[in-house]
Amino acid sequence: METLNFTQEGEVAILRLQRPHRMNAVTEQMYEELQSTLAAAAADDDIRAVVLTGSTAERPDGTRREAFCAGADLKEHAAGTRTTWDKREYLLLAHETTRQLYNFPKPVIAAVNGPARGAGAEIALNCDLVLMADSATLAFTETGLGTFVGGGCTRHLVELVGMSRAKWLIYSGEVIDGPAAVACGLAINSLPLPQLLPEAMAMARRLAGRAPISMRFAKSLLQAAPQRDLETVLLAETEAILACMQTEDWQEGIESFADKRNPEFKGR
Repeated sequence: METLNFTQEGEVAILRLQRPHRMNAVTEQMYEELQSTLAAAAADDDIRAVVLTGSTAERPDGTRREAFCAGADLKEHAAGTRTTWDKREYLLLAHETTRQLYNFPKPVIAAVNGPARGAGAEIALNCDLVLMADSATLAFTETGLGTFVGGGCTRHLVELVGMSRAKWLIYSGEVIDGPAAVACGLAINSLPLPQLLPEAMAMARRLAGRAPISMRFAKSLLQAAPQRDLETVLLAETEAILACMQTEDWQEGIESFADKRNPEFKGR
């Protein structure tokens, strides 16, 4: 892959956006490589959690510049070579990528190491949890560029921060740093840059140690809950509990608790 770096540490996959010369701005190729990588990781039982982060560019003067994702590559858009059909296909590709990320059956942690703008912020919000470096920033800049947010953010933002704050973030394009993102509910934690990836990995390992089938139910039911009435939620939870009680992991959980040891879940 040219736009994405994939590594694996134990049960945690690390996906690093890899266009540092363009601050990891997204292209069709990056979306396609994200989709294929997510599909492979979803099918790999040895992967139980994912960390998605950006990369670092080294400037000619030797200084380093962090970036999560600067959004769409505006140089390509400004070239003016795309037809209306091409533009639609690009948008559908982008939305399919964020949909796959949102519906990925295992926990995904966004480790936002630098600027996240537009499509980059949308990618982060479609992860389960967002960690930010104190120095990282996030903004929905679209209305200042004559375009509009995508990736389901008109729903995700309202659910995370409430209607008034969501309107302000989209209307104004306000740039917020890590501590501000935590304060308004966009991020779960903000910490110094050197601690960002170690903390994301520690969280991912913790989640990877939970029962995989239980985690799949947790993710799917939590994300569906806002659109369901209470009776539907209770029915879905009943079926999830019954399904978990038929697994080897359920028996392992009970036995390990009785034996006062850490469980060894197999995902079956």
